[in-house]
Amino acid sequence: MKNNTLIHLGLALLRIVPSAFMLTHGYPKLMKLINGNTEFADPFGIGQAPSLFLAVIGEFICPLLMIIGFKTRWAAIPAAITMFVAAFIAHGSDPFGRKELPLLYLTIFVIIMLLGPGKYSVDKK
Repeated sequence: MKNNTLIHLGLALLRIVPSAFMLTHGYPKLMKLINGNTEFADPFGIGQAPSLFLAVIGEFICPLLMIIGFKTRWAAIPAAITMFVAAFIAHGSDPFGRKELPLLYLTIFVIIMLLGPGKYSVDKK
């Protein structure tokens, strides 16, 4: 395999696997929103329903877009912002172990923003 092929395979894995894992956090929030249960944290004072809606975008909609590689760099932005909020606001006073997972996701989504989706994506077709 050419080195270039390995780089694009690595970019695809970096994009797809963490985004698929993120869906496990976003799906319950999506179901909550669909069922009309908008009880959710409101860290910015915009209301529970808008906060939940933004979390669904960052944890479900954008990861779906990243999985297929559509508008990947743009989709990584709300996901990264959501993880920033989770790490530094929702879990701001928690010990590092509680912040570790959102910080890992944040790092991955920032890398995706910087490097793009690679050639194995809808963006590159």
